[in-house]
Amino acid sequence: MRDIVDLNCDMGEGFGHWTYGEAPDEDLMALISSANVAAGFHAGDPNSIDRVARLAASYGVGLGAHPAYDDLRGFGRRFIDASPEELVNDVLYQIGAVREFGRRHGIPLQHVKPHGALYMEAARNETLSAQLVQALIALNGDLILFCMGMSKTYDIARAAGLTTVREFFADRDYGDDGSIIFKRTVQRSDPEAIADKCLRACKEGTVVTDTGNVIEVAFESICFHSDTPGALDNGRAIKARLEANNIRIAPAAEVLARMR
Repeated sequence: MRDIVDLNCDMGEGFGHWTYGEAPDEDLMALISSANVAAGFHAGDPNSIDRVARLAASYGVGLGAHPAYDDLRGFGRRFIDASPEELVNDVLYQIGAVREFGRRHGIPLQHVKPHGALYMEAARNETLSAQLVQALIALNGDLILFCMGMSKTYDIARAAGLTTVREFFADRDYGDDGSIIFKRTVQRSDPEAIADKCLRACKEGTVVTDTGNVIEVAFESICFHSDTPGALDNGRAIKARLEANNIRIAPAAEVLARMR
């Protein structure tokens, strides 16, 4: 039975006058403990990064960079055939943007979480994960890397000594191998069913896959996505269900410190 968990959500996923997702960042920020800030490549711009960093500081939420493929048109959900060196440089560029706006508002960068197709590519690409991990260690060995437990990224980061947080995905389906099923579009789900799924994962460490099998899942953070239809209702249901069962929501760094 888990009695403390991080709750993370992607933030600032608009661009200029355009917004993506139904819920305002301010409403979502009140529910979560770690924020993944779009850093300009799949969404986000200097003004939105500044705004979300300021919100994270005011709410006491852990600040994270959410770097992606350079794919504004496809929202970072399309594979781009680029070298690992080029992709890592893109990631570092985006991390720097979020970190500096965080410094402006007196909040340190807590974590890095790749977005969308880049997240999934790193999960299976050993070379990309290895170069990403080494770059993060060189940049700041105290950074936390968010990833799937069932991934090359997790295995390589752990072996290299980089702190990791494994994610449980509230609003995504799981395959029998323990990885999430990547989709470019996601349908609205029942918030209470999503909350039940999260509570079961915390209490039993299991999840039901898309084929109906029950598998074990290990994690330190629960993720729900701001662009999922009904995201605000999903987040509220998750938070209420966890707190009603005496499971405290806290930033990832605090969750890890508690586990040591």
